[in-house]
Amino acid sequence: MPTVDDVLEQVGEFGWFQKQIFLILCLISVAFAPIYVGIVFLGFIPDHRCRSPGVAELSRRCGWSLEEELNYTVPGPGPAGQAFPQQCLRYEVDWNQSALGCVDPLAGLAANRSHLPLGPCQHGWVYDTPGSSIVTEFNLVCEDSWKVDLFQSCVNVGFLLGSLGVGYIADRFGRKVCLLATTLINAVLGVLTAVAPDYISLLLFRLMQGLVSKGNWTAGYTLITEFVGLGYRRTVAILYQAAFSVGLVLLSGLAYAVPHWRRLQLAVSLPVFLLLLGFWYVPESPRWLLSQKRNAQAVKIMDRIAQKNGKLPSADLKMLSLPEDATEKLSPSFTDLFRTARLRKYTFILMYLWFTSSVLYQGLILHVGATGGNLYLDFFYSALVEFPAALIILFTIDRFGRIYLLALSNMVAGAACFIMVFVPHDLHWLSTVVACVGRMGITIVFEMVCLVNAELFPTFIRNLGMMVCSSLCDFGGIIAPFLVFRLMEVWHGLPLTLFALVGLVAGGLTLLLPETKGVALPETIEDAENLQRKAKPKENTIYVQIQTSEHPSST
Repeated sequence: MPTVDDVLEQVGEFGWFQKQIFLILCLISVAFAPIYVGIVFLGFIPDHRCRSPGVAELSRRCGWSLEEELNYTVPGPGPAGQAFPQQCLRYEVDWNQSALGCVDPLAGLAANRSHLPLGPCQHGWVYDTPGSSIVTEFNLVCEDSWKVDLFQSCVNVGFLLGSLGVGYIADRFGRKVCLLATTLINAVLGVLTAVAPDYISLLLFRLMQGLVSKGNWTAGYTLITEFVGLGYRRTVAILYQAAFSVGLVLLSGLAYAVPHWRRLQLAVSLPVFLLLLGFWYVPESPRWLLSQKRNAQAVKIMDRIAQKNGKLPSADLKMLSLPEDATEKLSPSFTDLFRTARLRKYTFILMYLWFTSSVLYQGLILHVGATGGNLYLDFFYSALVEFPAALIILFTIDRFGRIYLLALSNMVAGAACFIMVFVPHDLHWLSTVVACVGRMGITIVFEMVCLVNAELFPTFIRNLGMMVCSSLCDFGGIIAPFLVFRLMEVWHGLPLTLFALVGLVAGGLTLLLPETKGVALPETIEDAENLQRKAKPKENTIYVQIQTSEHPSST
C-alpha cells in the first residue's frame, strides 16, 4: 500500500496548498523571536544614578548642565575591580539646605569628597533614557539586578518544563489542536505580561508563556515538515527557522519605534491573535492521522491537497495507510524514546547536540560582550549574521548530507572557541572575526539539529522526541551565563576552552548518527531502527525499502 510520501509525489510535494500552509506557519517562527530574545529590549539597563531629593531643584537654580550636575552631586568611581558607587550609592547630604552654593557645593562640607559619608539609594534612581524597561519601572538595579536574570530564566524554565507536556499533547491529540491551544494561551499571556502590575506577576506570566511558546513553535515546525514531500522537507525546515531571524530583524525596528516596554510587549503580542484566523485553514497532519488509525480523515486531507494543487487524486489514495505491520493504534510514550538500542543512541546524542548548541550560541555572545554601540543597530547586525547560515545549509546539504555538515559545523564552532583563547587582547578585531565564524558554525548547528531530530523519530513520537531532546537546549540556556562569568573569574580563557571541548565532542558524536538525506520519514519504530542499515538509499527505491524493512538486511 502507498505511503504518504508516495501519494505526495503524485498530488504535489510542495504545491500551492503547501506553500500557503508554509507561509502561515512561518508566522509562528516570526512571533517566537520576541519571546526568546525580547529581554534585550524589555530589560535593557540604561545609565542610572541615585535620586537625591533637592538635587533637581538645585540644578535648575544654578543652571547646571547634566555633566555639571553629575560632577557636583554624584560620587565618582570606586576602587578598580569594584562596582561604581555613582550607580548604587549617594552622598548623605541634605541638598535642600540654603548653604550650598552653585560652584562645587560640597566644598564647604568636606575638604575632600571621599570623606563624605555614602549611603544606599533610598529614594530610587534617575535613569538616562527616553524610553522605559522593566528595569526602570521596577528598579531592577544594584542589589536587585539579579532579578533581570531571573526574569529571563523564568522563560527558559518554562521552555524546559513545557517540553514534555506540550510535546505529548501534539502527539496524543494532534498537531492542529496543540497549535490552536498554545497560540491562544501564548497571546493572552503576552498581553497579561504587558499589563502586569508588579514584578511577581511579571515573573508568573513570563514562566507561563515559556510553558507554551516553545511547544507552539515546535508544533508548527513538525506540522510543516509532515505536510511536504521528501524532496522539499529540508528546505521548508530551514526556511521555517530562517523566519525566526526575520522576527529578530523586525523586533529591532519595532523596539526602536516603540521604546517603552509595555507598549512594545503589546505590539508583539496582539498580532498573535490574528494567527488563530489563519490556523483554522491549516488541516491536521495526515501522517499523524494515519498513526492514530484515522485513515478516512487522512485520505480526505490528501484529496484536498490534490485539488488545491491542481492535481488528480491518486488512484490508490484510498489505500493510504501505514506499513501493514503497524496493526495497532500508536500512542506516544516517553519510554518509546528509549525502547530500542538505536533509539536510545539517537535520543542521547540529540540531547547532547541540543545542549551544545545552546551553550555555545549563548556563551559566544556573552563572552564577546556588548560593543558599547547603538543597542538597536548591534541587535540588527547580529540578527543579519543568521541569514548566511541558512544559505550555507541550503546550498550544501544536498551535496554533503545532514550528518557531515552538522559534524563539521560543531567542529568549526569548537575550533573557533579554541583559537580565541590565544588571540591577544589588543587584536580585538581578530577576536571578533573568529567569534563570528564560531557564531556562524553554531547557528548552522541550531538549524540542522532541528531537521535531523525530526527525521530520526517515527511519526507517533516525532513531536515528543523533538520536545524531550530540545529540553536540553533550555537547560543549556539557563547555565550558559554562569559558565561564562564564573569561569572567567578563574581564567579568562577557561570558558572558551570548555566550549571548544564541548563543540569538538559534539562533532564526533554527530558522526554516530545515520544519514537521513533522501530517506522517507520513519512511520514506525522499526522504520527508525532500519535507518542505520540503509546505505545511501535513492528516492525512487524508498517505497520498496520500506515495504521490505521487516526482513533482516545486511550491508
